[in-house]
Amino acid sequence: MLFQIPELLTPEELTKIRVTLAKAEFVDGKLTAGWYAKEVKHNQQLGKRESQPLKRLVQDAIARNPLFQMAVRPKKIHSLLFSRYDVGMSYGRHTDNALMGGEQFWRSDVSFTLFLNSPSDYAGGELVIEGADREQSYKLDAGSMIVYPSTKLHRVEPVTEGMRLVVVGWVQSLIRDRAHRES
Repeated sequence: MLFQIPELLTPEELTKIRVTLAKAEFVDGKLTAGWYAKEVKHNQQLGKRESQPLKRLVQDAIARNPLFQMAVRPKKIHSLLFSRYDVGMSYGRHTDNALMGGEQFWRSDVSFTLFLNSPSDYAGGELVIEGADREQSYKLDAGSMIVYPSTKLHRVEPVTEGMRLVVVGWVQSLIRDRAHRES
């Protein structure tokens, strides 16, 4: 399952998020990376305290979207990360962790990237998702989301100009088997 949701966020929600991010302090993205991802992750992320009100806003947008609810059947959405890529930053080839959490583990069945700024705001920075016989690049409009299996190999190309802003997240689905979710 790989699909796009255009305009998940309203223009007002996007403005609120971008105003908050413009004055926020970001930290090294490696702090939230799994053991392998630490080697290939070169971005910055919004600190936990500052991200709480924005997380609620994104979770509400996801909850009201019928396509996301129908296709993903979310049981739990975990760790929304607000990420910034400045010039030279990238995220190398990886899959997302199959199990996430600290004291209580849960599966990551589905991943998503929600774009927060316009493709014209930056050069490079494409999300590349690998398939069995080809790669597909994505650079969606602000407020739009791409949803894909957490097991897919993917990467973010280096940003060569401007700044890329996204929210990434992971979902444990009520339907564990991907084939059943997609039928």
